[in-house]
Amino acid sequence: MSENSRPKGTPRFPEGPTPDPTGSQFERRIRSFTPRRSRVTTAQGDALRRLWQVWGLDIDGKEVLDLPALFQQPGTPRPQASRPVVLEIGFGMGEATAQMAAADPDTDILAVDVHTPGQGNLLNLAERNGLTNVRVANGDAVVLLRDMLAPESLDGVRVYFPDPWPKARHNKRRLIQPEFLSLLAPRLKPGGLLHCATDWEPYAEHMMEVLSAHPDFENTRPDGEFAPRPDFRPLTRFEGQGLRKGHVVHDLLFRRAVTLTEHAEAGTGTAAASQDPLDPAGD
Repeated sequence: MSENSRPKGTPRFPEGPTPDPTGSQFERRIRSFTPRRSRVTTAQGDALRRLWQVWGLDIDGKEVLDLPALFQQPGTPRPQASRPVVLEIGFGMGEATAQMAAADPDTDILAVDVHTPGQGNLLNLAERNGLTNVRVANGDAVVLLRDMLAPESLDGVRVYFPDPWPKARHNKRRLIQPEFLSLLAPRLKPGGLLHCATDWEPYAEHMMEVLSAHPDFENTRPDGEFAPRPDFRPLTRFEGQGLRKGHVVHDLLFRRAVTLTEHAEAGTGTAAASQDPLDPAGD
């Protein structure tokens, strides 16, 4: 069906990602992202139509995911032991995600984003390269962590080049905040790695300050400084453009502490939901 012939209000990809899987307009919480509905190419749209029901999922907050079952290949027996699972929050167009999945086929990657072209592109890359260890999730990573992931179900979390929200009045929308870390920590296994990267210096400093102060995370660097880019993180196209402009990229590698501090329930999930919503004007 062409764009011109599609009736108004009809979903563009009926078997693909849901535009708003949690009805998020009713949840009062400051968000670190704004959905972008840019143009979807023919290849991306084809991948969404054919592969979403196989490798995609909507973050609706309705049930806790069975991760071994999620990554089980159709027609194969359930594995005796679960494989490592890494959560990637915000994967852009998915090129780096696909490279990391190909380089480490024994690790499963649950990649979360709200950018429809990127979702289609990553599905296309996964099929083209035979990457059966990638699943694409559509929606809010906070809902995923809060409602759909079991305690200590993740071996790692990657947050590469999140929106820095550079204006001072927008800083509260940055993803890496104490409340988010308190929500994330119990879902990581002891020693699980949180790897952040940014080319925005003020955000890098903010990340370092927040992570260093959080009792559930420990810097993997003995000197407490930023880390060099590890070999497993590919140099992305976006990163290359920033480097050519003179941007400095900072990597932060923190591990979840073996013993967690106690967090009141209101401090991990529901407190974030009680904050003011994003203002409609996007200020």
